[in-house]
Amino acid sequence: MTDPKQERLDAHRVDPKDTALTTDQGIRVDDTDNSLTLGERGPSLLADFHLREKLTHFDHERIPERVVHARGAGAYGRFQVYESLAEYTSAEFLTDPSLETPVFVRFSTVAGSRGSADTVRDVRGFATKFYTQQGNFDLVGNNMPVFFIQDGMKFPDFVHAVKPEPHNEIPQAQSAHDTLWDFVQLQPETTHMMMWLMSDRAIPRSYAMMEGFGVHTFRLVNAEGRATFAKFHWKPKLGKHSLDWDETQKIAGKDPDFNRRDLWDSIEAGAYPEWELGLQLVPAEDEHKFAFDLLDPTKIIPEEEVPVRPVGKMVLDRNPENFFAETEQVAFHIGNVVPGIDFTNDPLLQARLFSYLDTQLIRLGGPNFTQLPVNRPVAPVANHHRDGYHQTEIHQGRAAYHPNTLSGGCPVVGGSGSFTHFPEQADGRAVRKRSESFADHYGQATLFWNSMSDWEKGHIVSAFRFELGKVETMQIREGVVANLNHVDHELAVKVAEGIGVAPPEEAVPTGTTASAVTASPALSQDGQPAETVTGRKVAVLVADGVNGAQVAAVRDALTAEGAFCEVLAASDGTVEDAGGGAPVEVDRAMATMASVLYDAVVVPGGERSVQTLLGSGDAVHFVAETFKHCKTVAALDEGVELLEKAGAASADSDAASQGGVVTGRGDTGDFTGELIKAVAAHRVWTRDKDHIAA
Repeated sequence: MTDPKQERLDAHRVDPKDTALTTDQGIRVDDTDNSLTLGERGPSLLADFHLREKLTHFDHERIPERVVHARGAGAYGRFQVYESLAEYTSAEFLTDPSLETPVFVRFSTVAGSRGSADTVRDVRGFATKFYTQQGNFDLVGNNMPVFFIQDGMKFPDFVHAVKPEPHNEIPQAQSAHDTLWDFVQLQPETTHMMMWLMSDRAIPRSYAMMEGFGVHTFRLVNAEGRATFAKFHWKPKLGKHSLDWDETQKIAGKDPDFNRRDLWDSIEAGAYPEWELGLQLVPAEDEHKFAFDLLDPTKIIPEEEVPVRPVGKMVLDRNPENFFAETEQVAFHIGNVVPGIDFTNDPLLQARLFSYLDTQLIRLGGPNFTQLPVNRPVAPVANHHRDGYHQTEIHQGRAAYHPNTLSGGCPVVGGSGSFTHFPEQADGRAVRKRSESFADHYGQATLFWNSMSDWEKGHIVSAFRFELGKVETMQIREGVVANLNHVDHELAVKVAEGIGVAPPEEAVPTGTTASAVTASPALSQDGQPAETVTGRKVAVLVADGVNGAQVAAVRDALTAEGAFCEVLAASDGTVEDAGGGAPVEVDRAMATMASVLYDAVVVPGGERSVQTLLGSGDAVHFVAETFKHCKTVAALDEGVELLEKAGAASADSDAASQGGVVTGRGDTGDFTGELIKAVAAHRVWTRDKDHIAA
């Protein structure tokens, strides 16, 4: 007997085999990779019903969480330009050095849901809302300067591929699975971005230690109407630093809010994160002078070709009061620009101009989300928008249209300060075709690889091996290796050897980009500034009988430099001072913490304290794991014995810093100076022999 319920279910099952791609109306589609544009490099057209339907459906797939960038953290701050940029733009916040512009910044991962961990391998969103006197300007970027795709038409495809697989909703917040890498191996344009994603840029130590990028090429337009192409960069004051991959996985279990907590705690403690805004400026007449297309979002302008000009500073100095009301309800839109900043015909940017607003409409329940406090501009608002869900304004008068006489013609149109689009010449046939100037998918991936240090290359190889090792379909693994062989033969061979794929026998051309720049030091995280320990967290391991004076000296020295110092013992409370002084306060019980939550560990002297720690497997593991993750380990007097037992120091260690190992005897003066210097250097990545050898 037929089951009626089963019949109804069967009627709704959709099997894509042996079918042709159509719209929701059943209309067959001849191209789902390219937007309809006016000429190959022209603007996208509103007539593209397939683009609009595809993006609209995608934007409305999740309720109410963001489809992407669901997991985030935010903070308020201020921005101030160093000197007037009136030569390039009429945007007041970039032309008046006396103005302090309020900002709200939201950092986020891309792939995971709200409940996922902070430290997954992923791109990080870096979205900044400038509350300017001319209206809100949203710089909606990432911590990587390029993206996976060239045309926004492909965004739903990419996100569907990277999200958990639909049959089992696995894996959460990870790119290490078949559908993502299947998409990647079939879309060579993803290659450059995948090099960034497999690098340590995808696992930042903190939001305050990662760069931000506007990704696209924008236009700045001055008061005379002259345009200059521009790329936006955020350069962190603390340098760009990352975690160790093994460390990130453990942090995800120990403290999934690691990056969010770091941002919050730093602001609460007055260690305000800072970034410098930089611009790469290209005169309009130089648009075509590069070996790549300025409109291609999978390409960078190497800083050796166009230096980044520092133009202003942003400081985040206030935490939100309510996560939902502010961080969750903040609505960014790449289309929020002010006079003096305009768009280009980058086909990814053009699609985002539609998609972001459409997303906010469904996510925040209607058109009045701009009235929420976190989204409300400081500039006055006057228009004919009325009613709708969540309308909070009480509009006066009878006229909600233009032109009118009943309201005296108000609000009036035009006048000084109005936004005027740059009058770009556009002509051509309506086509779905990618410009040939977008065709090189490997040249800049090779540039990125060539720019890495040995340890960075080792980490990239290990990342590819880990990710592809999770891919069940061997054909997909083989396809990715074939793509990597266009980037670098040695890279492809090393990856293949780790995932059971036959290594390619010979190299293939590595791209067509003809450029004098074959390596760019700006792309590497090696040799980053090592001048400050601000925001760093240091653990001090103690037990009864510790040298309390040494604990105090270490804590005072680190705190004075802006670091966070926490004393850890077997249990909360206090421990006895070896000298009979006041008990030493314990900040945390060791069992509730872990080495991966700190940037360094210090073991003070005190015979009884050290003997207790030597007998503690947790304490020995704490030091050994800190050392394994290439972080600073330090000890005074008897504390050196714990370093030796953990394999982090030898018996003949002296008071000098030895590759992130700092030891001292008696006086703490030289010791604390060396400790601060070592912690500021972030990591001694050359210790990571296994991954470098990979």
